[in-house]
Amino acid sequence: MNRKSEKVRRANRTIQNRTLILMAFLGVGVFIALFFKLFSLQILRHDELEAKALDQQTRSTVVTATRGTIYDRNGNIMAISATAETVFLSPLEMNRALNDKDAPVTWTKDSVAQRLSEILQINKEGILKKMERTDSQYEVLKMRIEEDVADQIRSYINDEGVVGVYMATDAKRYYPYSTLASQVIGFVGTDNTGLYGLEARYNSTLEGQTGLVVSTKDPAGNDMLYGYEQYYKAKNGSDIVLTLDATVQYYVEKAINEMVTATEAANGATGIVMDVETGAVLAMASSPGYDLNDPSSIYDAAVAKLVTEKNLGLADAQLRQWRNKAINDTYEPGSTFKVLTLAAALEEGVIDKDTTFDCSGSIHVLDATIHCSNRGGHGHQTLEQTAGNSCNPAFITYGLRLGTEKFYDYMKNFGLMNGSGIDLDGEALGIFAPQETSSELDLACYAFGQNFNTTPIALISAQAACINGGYLHTPYVVERVVDSDGNVLSSHDTTPVRQVVSEETSALVRQCLEYVVSSGTGRNGQVKGYRIGGKTGTADKGKTGDTILSFMCFAPADKPRYIMLLTLDTPAGEGRGGGGTVAPYASQIMSEILPYLGVEPSYSAEELLGSDTTVNYVIGMSVSDAEAKLKARGFSVKVVGDGDTVTDQTPEGGTVIPGKSRVILYAGSEKPSTLCTVPNLVGMSPSEANVAVSSAGLILRFTGTTDSGSDSIRVINQSEAAGSQVEAGTVISAQLRDGGVTD
Repeated sequence: MNRKSEKVRRANRTIQNRTLILMAFLGVGVFIALFFKLFSLQILRHDELEAKALDQQTRSTVVTATRGTIYDRNGNIMAISATAETVFLSPLEMNRALNDKDAPVTWTKDSVAQRLSEILQINKEGILKKMERTDSQYEVLKMRIEEDVADQIRSYINDEGVVGVYMATDAKRYYPYSTLASQVIGFVGTDNTGLYGLEARYNSTLEGQTGLVVSTKDPAGNDMLYGYEQYYKAKNGSDIVLTLDATVQYYVEKAINEMVTATEAANGATGIVMDVETGAVLAMASSPGYDLNDPSSIYDAAVAKLVTEKNLGLADAQLRQWRNKAINDTYEPGSTFKVLTLAAALEEGVIDKDTTFDCSGSIHVLDATIHCSNRGGHGHQTLEQTAGNSCNPAFITYGLRLGTEKFYDYMKNFGLMNGSGIDLDGEALGIFAPQETSSELDLACYAFGQNFNTTPIALISAQAACINGGYLHTPYVVERVVDSDGNVLSSHDTTPVRQVVSEETSALVRQCLEYVVSSGTGRNGQVKGYRIGGKTGTADKGKTGDTILSFMCFAPADKPRYIMLLTLDTPAGEGRGGGGTVAPYASQIMSEILPYLGVEPSYSAEELLGSDTTVNYVIGMSVSDAEAKLKARGFSVKVVGDGDTVTDQTPEGGTVIPGKSRVILYAGSEKPSTLCTVPNLVGMSPSEANVAVSSAGLILRFTGTTDSGSDSIRVINQSEAAGSQVEAGTVISAQLRDGGVTD
């Protein structure tokens, strides 16, 4: 009996021990499992679960920072952000409202989609598709709508009691000048991030930092009345002030667009105006351009026609108009490069002011014959005349005297090898043969601007160094960056990169280039009252028969302040070269921008008599006194009528007309009220145009080349259209061109 009890006790103890061991193992196992589960939840998935909790319990609303404003040098707004509203749906809330039997609604998804499509001018089917995403609380319908459109939606929502349609405050980029400086300014994308131009280059400066509002919400996704809210303030973007001048930019764009239209240039044109002493860019234009407020649409009619006729893809057309040819594209500069060859040769002493050259019309280099623009030869020339005639053999000789090593040294020092360093994206680098493999023939071609490529911006920077005393400056378009409180954060340092040539060399270069415009191939670039220096250029585009024409000019020639470079790519027909085709437009631009920029004209005694003068008001005076007063100002006088007192006059007192013009006085005779018909002056000589305008009862003002002594001067355009009706005494401006210029 006792033995049985002992066995039972032992069996029970064994079971108890095993049970305890099993429980211990199970306990440890459960503890380990819980430990790893907690470790996963608390450590490994901490960030994920915390984010889910925050997403379930809070709502985050982005506070958009105001993008900085872009100003021109005079404070004119080139780009600005203004308040707009983005329309979005909450299909979840909309579906919940439609299914709520306790509070039925009168609207349907179809009726809401119909009305929104009408107001927003978007596709109804697209709206309905977004409404079907009933698990979503945010479906954008249209971004950055105008205030009047937002008011229509707000009124509709309130009147119909629509649930699930919301508007969030946003910012929209506006460009007040539309097409002006479009390739420089650039534009932003749908998310207000800069995509092109300065908008892209200075995006981090302009965009600022977005803010955030964090608030609590209930399980249904509604804001809690007495919940938590935290506000993180947005930091607005900084403003940038440019060196561009909107007025100068306008004149340059107007002229190059006229030039492209008149010549039917296949690949457009470029224009740059720069401050000689600092490298500040006052204007940078490329044709074709585009509307910054609608960058995806093709703005230029000729390019749009190519797209319509399937000769050019839409994407390629967009890239063409967005492209800043002044910095993105390289070209063979032709004879405008001779300015650098001249400066380098003078600096090295291989030529001087007394150098002469006899041109036979060609020169032999290795096994090649290179012709001059004048195949018959220019004969014996002074240094000035070699520049004025743009003599290829002369400049080849200057280049060969320099030698390859020195020539390449100067190209590097002038900044042509490594780019100008302008503060815009996408500057292309020049294309040259490696120095170690460059031949004597390469050097000969380089010396007159052929067989290598550079950008317009790099070339004009180097040309400026040739005439400003020898100092190379980095070109730039951003003058300073200013924060939202008006504090200057940064400004451009105008310290020159290096001095490439001496002041003495620079003075001789200026002298030669002034001769180019006064007596040489650049005489179509003359501007009355101003001393202009310049250089023409015509470059062949390989063996295609196409050309790139160009003209560089600066003023005043003795103390330069501003320099300009225009290029025209592939004009139609037989071109007249840079001097005959491009220089007249340069003259037009300079005549407009120099007075605006405060460069005072300097007239000779003879020019002063013919300069613009204000007509005296002489009505009521005796005829004899009125005649004396007007003649004292250089006007000629015609009296109509037999009275002793002036009763009327043409032009009216206060009108500004060219000196030596005729003023008509009416003495008792009635002034005619009929309008005058403007004659067609294009193609006329100056004397023929003068007779035609005087016979029409109008007054003539000449611009362009007026001092060349050539019989080939003709009118190329006029300010008032032929056949138009204008008042008697109206001033008609006629631009002259010397058709004898070939380079």
